[in-house]
Amino acid sequence: MQPLPTCTTWANPVGPPCQPGQRAATRGRYEESALRKIPLVLAAAVAALGAAHASAQGGDPNLGRNLAATCANCHGTNGVSVDVVESLAGMPRDEIVRKMQDYKKGTKPGTIMPQIAKGYTDAQIEVLGAWFAAQKAK
Repeated sequence: MQPLPTCTTWANPVGPPCQPGQRAATRGRYEESALRKIPLVLAAAVAALGAAHASAQGGDPNLGRNLAATCANCHGTNGVSVDVVESLAGMPRDEIVRKMQDYKKGTKPGTIMPQIAKGYTDAQIEVLGAWFAAQKAK
């Protein structure tokens, strides 16, 4: 069986115009270069996923403080409440995480906390729990 003759393409302007059933002259080179790029694309994807995972795992040392700032309106600065709302400063991390998860699931009743808790990811709730547990209770 004879190989199909090659024809002209935009990348290879030398040769006769392509006819139905003819193979472009650059096809083999294009496929080869595309195959060479696959490892590079995979490496870039792995690097991007690794960077995203690292930032989600606490790449920002101020993440806990920044997340906790939204809690200050009701629970006081650094989690030290001056009103009837429960203080979070010094509370065990596991207790904070459990309560937030209960609010998030809807198993613990509350006025505003169920809606607020649904806005946090599980990882953010863990960060908040650790941050408030590290604060000094007054």
